[in-house]
Amino acid sequence: MITAPRVLMLGWEFPPFITGGLGTACHGLTRGLTNAGCDITFALPRSIDPSHSSHVRLLSPTSEIVDSSTWVSPPEGTITESTIATGESEVTEVIERARLRTELLQRGTPERIKILDLPSLMQSAYASGGVRSRVIGYARTVLESIDPTTASLDDQQFEDYIERYTRTVESTMFPDAIAVHRALPEAGVPSSSNNHSQQVIGGYDGDLILASERYAHFCVRAAKHLDFDVIHAHDWLTYPAGIALARLTGRPLVVHVHATEFDRSGDHVNQPVYNIERRGMHAAVRVLAVSMLTRNLLVNRYGVPADKIDVVYNGVDLEPSAYGIKRIERSERIVLYFGRITMQKGPEYFVRAAKRVLEVEKNVRFVVAGSGDQAATMIEMAAAMGIGGRMTFTGFLRGKDIQRVFALADLYVMPSVSEPFGIAPLEAMGHRVPVIISRNSGVSEVLTHALKVNFWDVDEIANKIVAVLRHPPLRAELRDRGLFEVRGITWDGAATRCLESYRKAIAVVGKTSGRTRY
Repeated sequence: MITAPRVLMLGWEFPPFITGGLGTACHGLTRGLTNAGCDITFALPRSIDPSHSSHVRLLSPTSEIVDSSTWVSPPEGTITESTIATGESEVTEVIERARLRTELLQRGTPERIKILDLPSLMQSAYASGGVRSRVIGYARTVLESIDPTTASLDDQQFEDYIERYTRTVESTMFPDAIAVHRALPEAGVPSSSNNHSQQVIGGYDGDLILASERYAHFCVRAAKHLDFDVIHAHDWLTYPAGIALARLTGRPLVVHVHATEFDRSGDHVNQPVYNIERRGMHAAVRVLAVSMLTRNLLVNRYGVPADKIDVVYNGVDLEPSAYGIKRIERSERIVLYFGRITMQKGPEYFVRAAKRVLEVEKNVRFVVAGSGDQAATMIEMAAAMGIGGRMTFTGFLRGKDIQRVFALADLYVMPSVSEPFGIAPLEAMGHRVPVIISRNSGVSEVLTHALKVNFWDVDEIANKIVAVLRHPPLRAELRDRGLFEVRGITWDGAATRCLESYRKAIAVVGKTSGRTRY
């Protein structure tokens, strides 16, 4: 049995690129896994200086692996996976290459590339009608050389055909068809004709489905040079890459669900994103959920078998004294909101509760640390309610600024509408800050010494804020017992549970350690 497997980890965030809890979770979990002896290569979707690598090897689209420990930059002028080729000449070249390789395949040449089960060239959710028709036209050119019967199919029949084709046939056509798709300018995607020769894959702006596809293509190419026993994919953007790698290498795929489309969008889900999430969960050998709340959602909304899911609670790796930051005393009492300002996090309930509190407690300041699409709405709400002068919006915080804001706080409030887990309350408790958390959160499953509320019950939230601020014994009890409790919720513990899932996945797939290349 492999006691400490080699892991190829796929994630959209990792220090120094962190925009939320996902990057923090990936960093903490990988530290716990390396402490347990795991060798981890982490594939990021954006360019990064390899010197940032610490306990893991970082792999990015502008690096090329010579071996598992040597990293070099590609030669100047090389088209990397993040380049969008444009122009009819490039498209023509791609098609000619596809024809030539198909001809070699038909002659029995051993050079074969298995079909990658990535989003097909027909499935870009944001492609314009003109772009779509051109893609179909070029794909017809390629496929008719392989199967002349496709010439009689209408567009819908052709799309159905190519979906079946890419799932069932081993061919050299599909990677080049994907290249054709990339060669055509997409709505909202810059091209080299607009003086943007490099397209960044990472981040959360633009066409995320297309970015996920580019990331998958990069991972498949890079993984040819890596040795690994298990593939660990974090959230939906990396699932296509994980599926492709699992099918090509025979390695087991473990997907880690930190949040779902239902958490982000409520019942008004983005159907293409939901489809990718569901496809990834069902393709995986094991599924990791960050809470029982998330586990139940995966069973009920995605049809994932309950016995396939392992709950791995997040941890916290925090020792406030290590930062050399002392608590800052001030006349005002500080109530903190820390996190993304999105519908999912319940910012409107924080503002409404603040209004109630300020009706009975005047010497209180509400600090909002974070950014997001609901920030302007939150500011406007505070102004309309006449409490704008008692609220401070810091914007997105990084590094030691995060520790400073916790050092200021008398109380942390997390009124999330849907929170698969929630690492911020653990960080607050680690800084001896009492917390009020939504019952509709995964972290409420593991915390005892936290006050719990229904996110929609503004009066309950306000009453508990006032109780903590008015009663020092209650505040001290929550602070001291909370600190003791949170010290037992570690990333090493999360890593232990994660390792057990790896072993289950490897046992299901069978021994794969002797197969190191594809």
